[in-house]
Amino acid sequence: MTRCLFASDLHGSAARYEALVGAIESEAAAALFLGGDLLAHARDGTSEAESLHRLLVAPLERLRDRVGPAYPAVFVIMGNDDARSAEGVLQDADARGLLHYVHARRVSFGERDVYGYACVPPTPFRLKDWERYDVSRYVDPGCIAPEEGWHSVPLDAAERRRVTIKGDLERLAGAAPLDRAVFLFHTPPYRTRLDRAALDGVKVDGAPVDVHVGSIAVRRFIEARQPPLTLHGHIHESARLTGAWLDRIGRTLLLSAAHDGPELALIRFDLERPEDAVRELR
Repeated sequence: MTRCLFASDLHGSAARYEALVGAIESEAAAALFLGGDLLAHARDGTSEAESLHRLLVAPLERLRDRVGPAYPAVFVIMGNDDARSAEGVLQDADARGLLHYVHARRVSFGERDVYGYACVPPTPFRLKDWERYDVSRYVDPGCIAPEEGWHSVPLDAAERRRVTIKGDLERLAGAAPLDRAVFLFHTPPYRTRLDRAALDGVKVDGAPVDVHVGSIAVRRFIEARQPPLTLHGHIHESARLTGAWLDRIGRTLLLSAAHDGPELALIRFDLERPEDAVRELR
């Protein structure tokens, strides 16, 4: 058995982080996956880097000191609400062996490979550090193009217009076999039970808004490559609206840890039997 924990969209909640660290210590999991949106929506006057160190990195350091060899492998990406200016905190923690920062990377975990990808299709929100065009330069009604928002770190304007999620995933996976791969995404795939947003009846300039807001590129990638397991977050209300936090695309099992309540949504699964996953609000 390879017991794992998965959480996403903690959004700077100290209570959620405390519940997460408590679960890691009490359950002796082999691995923890964190699916992005680690920081708060509203900035509290503390820099994003300081917040990330206080909420995540320092507690993990204390946990490693307490549990020693029982410390799990930790795989982390950021999400669209996280300022990329804080990315260095995770890169430094990775360099010190505290966690694996896996955005746009492949990391070995036993006989498996873990891939991470933080970016999402264009949203209505202004922060664009982790937003990309999906499969083309199309933007849904009411959303803001990646080059028209703001970035916490400099990014070439031409790159903002050119880069797509589709192209990123092709470069990330290449021709590698994915039959033992785990993908840690922030966005869910398009038109599943995991990307359903509360947009019923909403129109922008008379055009109806699609209630499915996940990534077409991620869906097509999963359909074509069929990794056994993908992990997602981003759309908080999806589980409440659809009654589901898991789905399938062909042979691929999809799990989402997004949640729109105050609790931590914690998913426990065994890498050998992920279909037996359970979700707890704590």
